This record gives sequence, C-alpha cells and structure tokens, in this order.
Amino acid sequence: MKSYNKILINLTGLVVVVFHFIPFYILIVSALKKQTDISSRWVLPNYLDFSNFHIALDKGHLLQAMSNSLIVTLISVVLIAILGAMAAYPLARVKSRFNEMMMGFILAMMIVPKLTILVPLYSLVAKMGGISTYWAITLLFLTYKLPACIFLYSKFMSTIPKALDEAAMIDGCSRYSVFFRIVLPSLKPVTATVIILNGVAIWNDYSFSLYFLQSPLKRTVTLAISSFFSQDNVNLHAAAAAALLAIIPATLLYLFLQKYFVRGMVDSGVK
Repeated sequence: MKSYNKILINLTGLVVVVFHFIPFYILIVSALKKQTDISSRWVLPNYLDFSNFHIALDKGHLLQAMSNSLIVTLISVVLIAILGAMAAYPLARVKSRFNEMMMGFILAMMIVPKLTILVPLYSLVAKMGGISTYWAITLLFLTYKLPACIFLYSKFMSTIPKALDEAAMIDGCSRYSVFFRIVLPSLKPVTATVIILNGVAIWNDYSFSLYFLQSPLKRTVTLAISSFFSQDNVNLHAAAAAALLAIIPATLLYLFLQKYFVRGMVDSGVK
C-alpha cells in the first residue's frame, strides 16, 4: 500500500512538472525559430537561429529595459524589507487593542486591487510630477507591497521568544539595538521570502509600469516585451527571445534564496 501511494505521488509530481514545463518549452521553441518558419510551435526546429535574441536586444532595447527594472526592483525590495520589518516589530511585540486594529487595517489593505484606484492615483502622481520617474513608481510599489510584508514579518517575529528582547535590554540595549542586533539577524528566512515574492512581482509588473513609466527611456522589461505586439506588426519569436532573457534574473534570485524560501513561508504562517 505504501509503495502504491509513493508511485501515485511520484506520478502526480511528474504530471505537475510536465504541465508547468510546457509554456517554457513553447517559449524556447519559438525563440529559436526563424520568423518565416510557420511550422507548429510544438515541433523543434532542425536548426538553431539566434537572430531573435539580437532583435530583442537591439530593436527592443532589452538591456536598457532590464537596467530600469533592476533599479526599480532593487530599490523597492530593499525599502519594503527594511520598512516592513521595522513596522512589524512593535505590532508583534506589543499586544494592544490599537495594534490589533492596525493588523486588521493591514489585512484589509492586502485585498484592495491596485487597479480599482488607478484613475485618482494617476491624477495624484501626475500633479506631483512623478510620471516616468523612478521615485514615483517605487513609492507605488512600496505602498502596495508593504501590507503583506508587514503581515509576514509580524507572524514570524511572534515565534521569536520575547525573553531574548528582555535579556538584551537588561544588558543595556535600547529598543532599537534589540531590533537591529537581536531580532533582525533572526529574520533571514522570512526576509528571503519577502525578497523573492516582491522581487519577482515587481520585476514582472506590467500595469503600473504601463501607466506610470511612459517614457521610452524608462520602460521596464514587460513593456519592452509588449513592444513586439502592435496593430501593425507582431513579432512573436522576438518576444519569446526577450521573455527568455527577462526571466534569467528572477530565476537566479530564486535559486540563490530557495533554501530560505520554504522555511520562511512555513514559519510566517499563523500559529
């Protein structure tokens, strides 16, 4: 019976892996085919054509777009992680009615779709002169990603014994020293989770980038990929090549932090 269950679990895992690999397979096949090749996207070509990657880098200005995405993502993720951890510390350590109300407010903010207030948000950013600027798009990401970040950090911090804080304060540490010297070094697993979740989400963002980064010099990777689809011309093969290049940074980030990711997700759950 156990062997049967093990075989069933392995087959299920194999099906899931194959199911998720299909889009990548089609993406790779499309990127390696010539634009004049009209054969099925399921069929591997008997040649290798890398001209689509050249088009993606040259006409799509992909390197500039990846540079813009890297700047926005890096600044946003760093601010989200630091401010999220600092905001979560008093919510996790001090039990009061006010903090309970704040956690309820944070949870409410997590379920608000960002596009529902796009019109007033765009009007506000335009009046502030923030269209096509890094600081405006960073503040937008910071606003929408902080609630979930605070929630994860607060639940993780609740598992850290308060006795560590009390012992450090008896030794003469201030509340700020306790946070930066005792609590913050213990947040590596959940910090990896925050970096991966928010980094990938911001890197792949399209809606905010489309409306708030209108300058061609400031467009991100998602906008660079979408530039190959227009009313007059559709270059699916170059778009596939650009997409393959665009997923490399996010993949490397996950591979680098994966050992902390699962632990952070589990430990940040409600206990």
